[in-house]
Amino acid sequence: MAALVPVVFQTILVVEDNQSVLEVVRLTLKNAGYTVLDATSAEQAIQIESNFAGTIHLLLSDVMMPGMSGCDLAKVLVDRRKDMRVMLMSGYPGGDLLVLNYGWYFIHKPFVPKGLLERVNEVLNSRDRSQGTDHFSTEHLTEGSTNRAVH
Repeated sequence: MAALVPVVFQTILVVEDNQSVLEVVRLTLKNAGYTVLDATSAEQAIQIESNFAGTIHLLLSDVMMPGMSGCDLAKVLVDRRKDMRVMLMSGYPGGDLLVLNYGWYFIHKPFVPKGLLERVNEVLNSRDRSQGTDHFSTEHLTEGSTNRAVH
């Protein structure tokens, strides 16, 4: 298994309208060594992206948000930042089907912090910016696990 240590200074833009989920994801990624930009809406994410001069390596966004969806946000930001990777997350059944047409990466909520870090590491270290398969490997909380799932 690949190490969960990020390349120094990799930046992830996290967009999640649920404040408690955003905080857990932000802290998980920050504690793993990533630089994290966070937003509670697509509109705020666009503003943050516009004002950020550095490289954003990954957009990690919820699919379903008030206003602009994560898919629409990703389309806007990928047009501006051609090398940025996209991973969307959703707790809705079939949420992965919403992103399948784009080839973006996906993680199903709930997930445990370790599962999130493994998936982020996989996405950032993959050869391709987009996923070429419809198989989404996610780690769910199992009975008796000591990790708390992020919903």
